[in-house]
Amino acid sequence: MVRPVKWRKICQMPISSGFRPLSDDLIPKDIVKMAVDEYETVRLIDFEGLKQEECAKRMNVARTTVQSIYYDARKKIAESLVQNKILVIEGGNYELCDGRSLLCDHKYCMLKNTNENNSKEIRKLEYQVKSVT
Repeated sequence: MVRPVKWRKICQMPISSGFRPLSDDLIPKDIVKMAVDEYETVRLIDFEGLKQEECAKRMNVARTTVQSIYYDARKKIAESLVQNKILVIEGGNYELCDGRSLLCDHKYCMLKNTNENNSKEIRKLEYQVKSVT
C-alpha cells in the first residue's frame, strides 16, 4: 500500500518565483527547479536561523525529512550558482499556514501579512475618505 502524502506547512510563498544569472547567453533548458517546501527549509534554517528540529516542527514533518529536503535545496542552489543556471521555485507538497497553528510564530506568515496589509489599506482608504469630505 502506498503511503499517503504528508503536506508540509509553509508560512510564506517566495517573493520571487525564481532567480537568474545576469549573463545574456543563457539557454532556456539551463533551469534548476526548486520546490516551495525546499525554499521554506532554506528560509527557516538559513534566514531565520532555526535548528533542523525547530524547522521540522514548523513544517509538521520529521527532522530527517527536513534534513533531506534541506540537502536537496542546497544542492540546487549550488548547481544554479556554480553552473550559471536559472533557479525556478515552484511546486512541491505543501500547504500554506492558516494562521491558527501553534507551531508557527506567524512572523512571516502569509495570512498574517495579508491581513495586516489589508488593515493598512483600509485605514489608508478611510483617511482619504475623511480628508475629501
